[in-house]
Amino acid sequence: MATRLSETTRLQDELWLKYFYFTRAAFSVVWVALAFTIGQQVTAIGAALLIVYPLWDALANYVDMLRSGGMRGNSTQAFNVFVSSAIAIAVIVVLQVNASSVLDVFGVWAVVSGLLQLATAVRRRKVFGGQWAMILSGGQSALAGAFFIAQAYASVPPAIVKVAGYAGVGAIYFLVSALWLSVGQLRRKFASMP
Repeated sequence: MATRLSETTRLQDELWLKYFYFTRAAFSVVWVALAFTIGQQVTAIGAALLIVYPLWDALANYVDMLRSGGMRGNSTQAFNVFVSSAIAIAVIVVLQVNASSVLDVFGVWAVVSGLLQLATAVRRRKVFGGQWAMILSGGQSALAGAFFIAQAYASVPPAIVKVAGYAGVGAIYFLVSALWLSVGQLRRKFASMP
């Protein structure tokens, strides 16, 4: 009975994770669309989008952490909530003081949050499918952060465009993970049919 209950719980958690990944992908797609359209044209909206993105990540990590066993079992996500919240505040300050430093701030965030995402995915891979994409996403995030820092003062497209490209790649990773979990659920469903 305990095995059936734990399997049921795992399947419910996997279903929730699938919808969570779809939600994160959808948010990122909408954010990227706004960034590439009005975010480039209207400075105030671009600035707001740069603040909203780490806030969304903090909220998403917080909800996932609570749903996945709380703070004790998810220290990487708990730290990611703190880091993403602090980065949102740093973005607000940097945009008012020296807007050209915003890519530095996003670079630091991408490195730290990417490594934390990678650690979370490595921990989850033993229980859930689709984590290979999250592992790649975390690694790619850390590398992208290093490039943000290296390019922070380059006179190329504004920061919103660079961050939007980064967010777009992240959306793809979340979508791939959600689809991978969906395929796994369908395979199990068809395998259990008489």
